[in-house]
Amino acid sequence: MASLAQQIGGLRCPSLSTTHLSRKSSFSYNSTNQTIKRVQTTKAAAAVVSNAQTRERMKLKEMFEEAYERCRTAPYEGVAFTVEDFHSAIEKFDYNSEIGSKVKGTVFNVDANGAYIDITAKSSAFLPVREASIHGIKHVEEAGIVPGMRDEFIIIGENEHDDSLILSSRQIQYDLAWERCRQLQAEDVVLKGKVVGANKGGVVAIVEGLRGFVPFSQISSTSNAEELLEQEIPLKFVEVDEEQSRLILSNRKARADSQAQLGIGSVVTGTVQSLKPYGAFIDIGGVNGLLHVSQISHDRVSDIATVLQPGDTLKVMVLSHDRERGRVSLSTKKLEPTPGDMIRNPKLVFEKAEEMAMTFRQRIAQAEAMARADMLRFSPESGLTLNSDGTLGPLGADLPAEGLDLNESPPREEV
Repeated sequence: MASLAQQIGGLRCPSLSTTHLSRKSSFSYNSTNQTIKRVQTTKAAAAVVSNAQTRERMKLKEMFEEAYERCRTAPYEGVAFTVEDFHSAIEKFDYNSEIGSKVKGTVFNVDANGAYIDITAKSSAFLPVREASIHGIKHVEEAGIVPGMRDEFIIIGENEHDDSLILSSRQIQYDLAWERCRQLQAEDVVLKGKVVGANKGGVVAIVEGLRGFVPFSQISSTSNAEELLEQEIPLKFVEVDEEQSRLILSNRKARADSQAQLGIGSVVTGTVQSLKPYGAFIDIGGVNGLLHVSQISHDRVSDIATVLQPGDTLKVMVLSHDRERGRVSLSTKKLEPTPGDMIRNPKLVFEKAEEMAMTFRQRIAQAEAMARADMLRFSPESGLTLNSDGTLGPLGADLPAEGLDLNESPPREEV
């Protein structure tokens, strides 16, 4: 029997055979070569890209250096518009920064102190709040001055700290207000003015943004200065002198003009000022008239407050006018299409006010014609004759042929 050593020595392992080892070594060598070749190829490609980028960077660097050198040595080379041309254009630009001159500008910013205006000058201009309006305002936006707004301003000063200009809108508005007052005086217009002050000679009222003086001799009411403060009263111009800053007004002339238009039977629009147990006081264009409780409606009114309230606007008809005493009697009762409408449907009363007033005036005219006819019957020496219908010939054709009873209530209409 062979020994154990021999038996072991006779065994052969295929994995450790010479052929296998030879093949394995050959494979490892080939794989290593391929890997080295791939790495070398990648490095070569990277080197090519790197060289291309480097050349591009170098090219850009050279371009910037050349541009820098041109800017340093010849900045205007190839430029048609020279520095001399620029200065010449500035000299030709028509810009006036003198005090008192007018300029146009655009608002680009506002704050609590005023507005900043671009007037195409060397620096911006500033509009203080106090110069933004002739009316007392706390912020420029109250005068409609907002970013983007373009308007005309007047130069009134210069800020020494930054050489910016100080502008004003108020000065321009004053000029326009004086021109407006001259126009209203020429047209003899009645306008409202608010009383804001008083002295021993009269009261001060604001009209068109200007302060005017109303002497006590030109105030028609018996109210004192304290009672007139903060009240709006009708006024007419007496004197408008901008050079002397004199603006004299008259309340008496305004009231006389308003009262001249208060014909008997005319319909006017008024505002309820106050209520009393016996009636309501109505402001009709600066004149106070009394709407007696008995003249509110054909139906009985026990409490005026159930029909009218202070501040209500309504149409009334003038019944009488005492110019000497300044008393005007009014009525809505005569304007009712149907008795009681002023209580149930006042809107209908106001819609038909002119129509009902026309009927009332026709009744008045008819009554006067009948009175004259009766007088003619007792005055044959006058030479006048009556028509066959009992009316005078010259009377208007719009009068009804039959006589009317003025105490009679108007017929009811279906509503």
